[in-house]
Amino acid sequence: MYTNQNLYIAHCADGPINLIGKMANRHGLIAGATGTGKTVSLQVVAETFSQAGVPCFAADMKGDLSGISQTGNMSGFIEKRCAEFNIENPTFHGCPTRFYDVYGEQGIPMRTTISAMGPQLLGRLFELNETQTGVLNIIFKIADDNELLLIDLKDLRTIIDFVGQNTSKFTTTYGNISTASLGAISRAILAIESEGGDKFFGEPAFDIEDLIDTDKGLGVVNVLAADKLMMHPKLYSTFLLWMMTELYSRLPEVGDMELPKLVFFFDEAHMLFEGTSKALVEKMEQIIRLIRSKGVGIYFITQSPSDIPDDILGQLGNRIQHALRAFTPKDQKAVKAAAQTFRANPAFDTTEAITNLGTGEALVSFLDQSGSPSIVQKAKILFPLSQIGAVTPEQRAQIRAAVPSRIKEYENYFDRESAYEVIVAAQEEAAREAEKQRELEEKEKEKARLEKEKAKKEKEKAKSSSNFKRTIFGTLITTAGTAMARNIGKSVAKSITGSSSTKKSTSSTKKKSSSSGGGLLGSILKNIFK
Repeated sequence: MYTNQNLYIAHCADGPINLIGKMANRHGLIAGATGTGKTVSLQVVAETFSQAGVPCFAADMKGDLSGISQTGNMSGFIEKRCAEFNIENPTFHGCPTRFYDVYGEQGIPMRTTISAMGPQLLGRLFELNETQTGVLNIIFKIADDNELLLIDLKDLRTIIDFVGQNTSKFTTTYGNISTASLGAISRAILAIESEGGDKFFGEPAFDIEDLIDTDKGLGVVNVLAADKLMMHPKLYSTFLLWMMTELYSRLPEVGDMELPKLVFFFDEAHMLFEGTSKALVEKMEQIIRLIRSKGVGIYFITQSPSDIPDDILGQLGNRIQHALRAFTPKDQKAVKAAAQTFRANPAFDTTEAITNLGTGEALVSFLDQSGSPSIVQKAKILFPLSQIGAVTPEQRAQIRAAVPSRIKEYENYFDRESAYEVIVAAQEEAAREAEKQRELEEKEKEKARLEKEKAKKEKEKAKSSSNFKRTIFGTLITTAGTAMARNIGKSVAKSITGSSSTKKSTSSTKKKSSSSGGGLLGSILKNIFK
């Protein structure tokens, strides 16, 4: 319940315990073992912020938080609480709610782009080592220098292939790019795609400021369906870290406000820190410390305060601690550590109280007007005015269909020109040019072959003609010689047989024979060499 800038959250022996609105952006912690009432406490706090006009964002791990959208009703448990808290006739009502889902199944899709996520958070999501993250930074730099948009995973995969094929061209300018690191990044992309993470990257990218909205004076409660998402802890935690980082970078400085501009609830907070590099934890610490000046309060929900790094835990001024179990020495150490984070109350032993709290009971300590932690109180958390438990699929669908048009636009996925399209188009153009060049070279080769073949044929023809002429010449010479010999033989025969011809006649015959043989040969030679 909300009154006069105070948020009524719990009730102790001394009366109501209020979370002061002005101190609500100093962050908080809701801790306790499974089954001790953490989810109901989260619902009460979020509901109370909504009544005060403060929008909230919360991850719903089991679907139970979805009931915050529906009107609650009286029960035996609530009647008992009303009597204890001196509350008469509570007005039950739900909160204006919007359901979101990274996978787009149980709510409006929430997406971001590869560029917006950045190499540092992607390196964490991909579980890359320092060297591999360095190569990923180089890839982002290459994309930026070449004005290549990195929107979805296929953009990232394509530019990795492109860089791998042109490593020698980039190494001099950007530094060493090992093929082993490129391979590790490519394998990580495949792993994320197999988990459905590819649905998280794309457009339209979610505008983080759409979380900051009211409806009829009530803060909108933005509920992320996380039952499927939490099965992939790296994706879940990286998604929440991205949202926190995006808020920090986008929102203007507003200083201290009477009430926060937005309150974030990070359930299963231990997932945010497991396997996180020291550099990223330090960045988170810085963001948490500074984001309160942007009017944003961050509340972690986890089993034990020991799940939170000490430097971050020290910034969580508003605390609700449900029961912890101390069955083992490790559990006992965690209980003692949790007790030491409170300002002691002389009325009871904090360490002992933590182990003896019942369901719905908690140790509560909020910041006072001066910003100092109040003395811890043993208290009972207020009951929700909204429904306890999950909504039906039909109710969820109705709420999803009723969102404003600008929120509904996130349902309409589109794929504009980005690195994938640009690189593929360039590769196809290069392939076409290469094919043209190849065809041109083939034509030139064929032309040269034909010319060579023609020259060869002409040479062979000329050679054949020459041989033929020589053969004919030889034949004709032989034939002519034979003819001449025959004529001469006849003349000799006549002379020997005593022809009656006169010497004049003999002389004439010789001349005729000689003339006849010479004329034949000359005629033949003339025909051959004309």
